[in-house]
Amino acid sequence: MLSSIATRLVPAFGRLTVTTDAGTDFAPGSIIVANHTSLADPAIVLAALHRLGVRPVVLATAGLWRVPVLGRVLRREGHIPVHRGTVRAGEALDSAAAALGDGRLVLIYGEGRLPPRRDSGEAAPGPFRSGVSRLVCATGAQVIPLGQAGARRVVSGSPSKQLAGLVTAPVRRPRVHVHVGARTPVSDDMAAANAYVRQAVTRAWETAVRQLGERAGRFR
Repeated sequence: MLSSIATRLVPAFGRLTVTTDAGTDFAPGSIIVANHTSLADPAIVLAALHRLGVRPVVLATAGLWRVPVLGRVLRREGHIPVHRGTVRAGEALDSAAAALGDGRLVLIYGEGRLPPRRDSGEAAPGPFRSGVSRLVCATGAQVIPLGQAGARRVVSGSPSKQLAGLVTAPVRRPRVHVHVGARTPVSDDMAAANAYVRQAVTRAWETAVRQLGERAGRFR
């Protein structure tokens, strides 16, 4: 349902294009790892994956489960709340591992948070939190890197700028692009896995940036 809603909404706020690497496939029990830049990009990523016939289980901040209607949908569809900074934080990885074991595709944002920048430009993915590498090492799942660019042109910056961006986006309809890389095995060493997955997502993001004709920021 969330994927279907995103597919209907995104065209009203931007012009989405999607590409994939040669040989990209979505084998059951794989982890899709995406970069996170804007409040708009979850809908963009879900719409892009829906276009490719993929409906993943999503790890998202637990606060969304308290939103009326949305919370019920998230629970019903089996998405996974992340209780960041609490003793329950590890529950998300346990639930994600169970979903992978059931053959579901799991979508996780490597950075685990939005960047603090206020501009609307593109910059390389920031440091990844340990959640991705811990999940990979615990399950042996392969990773599908996903890079998205352009979402900050929809909404970014201060709350007032985000609201202004949301209101004007149906008129501006900025271009947004999602690129999905090929599925790949990852090292079972946590530090190596973290670095490798971040590099793979960064390469996918660079491809998305080039598709938009924008300049890729430096890897940081």
